Amino acid sequence: MNRRDFFSSSFGAALAVGLAPQASPASNAAIERARQAALDLLKPSRRDLEHGLELHAASVVIDAYGFSPRAAPDGDLFRAAIESGASEIELQDLQEEMFMTRCVTSAAERDEYKNAWSASGVTCIFQNAGEESQDPLRLIKRLARFTYVTDMLRDFVHKSAVPDEIAAAKKQRNHTLYFSGNGVPLTQQWVSVEDELRYIRIFFQLGIRMMHVTYNRRNMLGDGCAEPSNAGLSDFGRAAIAEMNRVGVIVDVAHSGWQTSLEAARASKRPMVASHSGCVGVNRHIRCKPDETIRAIARTGGYIGICCIPKFLGRGGDISAMLDHLDYVIRRFGADHVAIGTDVAYTSRLAAEEARKIPRRPHSRVRYEYFWPPDALPGESARNLTLEWTNWPLFTVGLVQRGHSDADIRKVLGENVLRVARAALANPA
Repeated sequence: MNRRDFFSSSFGAALAVGLAPQASPASNAAIERARQAALDLLKPSRRDLEHGLELHAASVVIDAYGFSPRAAPDGDLFRAAIESGASEIELQDLQEEMFMTRCVTSAAERDEYKNAWSASGVTCIFQNAGEESQDPLRLIKRLARFTYVTDMLRDFVHKSAVPDEIAAAKKQRNHTLYFSGNGVPLTQQWVSVEDELRYIRIFFQLGIRMMHVTYNRRNMLGDGCAEPSNAGLSDFGRAAIAEMNRVGVIVDVAHSGWQTSLEAARASKRPMVASHSGCVGVNRHIRCKPDETIRAIARTGGYIGICCIPKFLGRGGDISAMLDHLDYVIRRFGADHVAIGTDVAYTSRLAAEEARKIPRRPHSRVRYEYFWPPDALPGESARNLTLEWTNWPLFTVGLVQRGHSDADIRKVLGENVLRVARAALANPA
């Protein structure tokens, strides 16, 4: 029996215990290619494969930071917007709205959306429902879109306000989103520290449960990972962390500079995280964290989420490299302090066909917040098939292969995220 047939039969066994209640992904050639690429690299034994799939199916699986499956754009509608003279800002908004909400309005995209969730075996995504910004009007747009999706598709995917709803979704064989707001919302009026931070509570009331201290650039809270000065956390940043702790928002330093991340961990009174990152001890990159920082995060009771971005992972940038980072944290800091925050999404198979309908647009300048130093982040062509979002079951198989206990694997897959989410909400002000 070749590995393709072997995996198909094993996947059938996993279906029986609930890995993919909607449909087998075998009919989706894109999912199959990614799955086969990972199998060819991992070469699991029959025993490890079947045990890994069963463990994955039985576990609460939480993407510690990611994106629910993305729809294809409506190429005709987008072309019409360009031809009518829509601005770049309008086009960006239209594109994002299509990516995020066409699973509601298009039957074909809804099928793509559901099949990707089913293939992944993921219970919950800590969903990027904000933007790389501090402006409340910018931050609220993605939050509105994902609220709309969870309102309209609530029988399949719903918004969770508390961690117990995530655990309940697993029991009900359902799916759920838990929202991250990315930036800390600021009034930018600078009347007082208290006034400037009051939107943290407002966005918490809207459902946001995690916020980035910084994105790549420097902001008023601290230095981002792309700032060469590595200056650390500001006094205002310390006040923001105290307010997040008070309200019940998880502090996230995934995009923060090394010194900012370290000082934020030392300042936080509740468990905090680097939700989608990697380990400098495995690959030296600005988006990875040094041991001193990971240790400080662990001392808060938090975790580092290992991402699926090849450049950050190094060492081939594939599923084996990702497993190297997970191994590193488990063996050096303990299984209580690591999760998987993919930072990637499944993209509809219909996207390429729709994209061909859209006229080429002139190159535009990079947005301020999106700055990366040279060679820090290659283009989308550098994505590795073995790390595709629908390969989540094989992440579990890889951990089984590497000899980790079932109890430790369950922590990595979702229990650590649940624990930190519960701690953030314990006795909020």
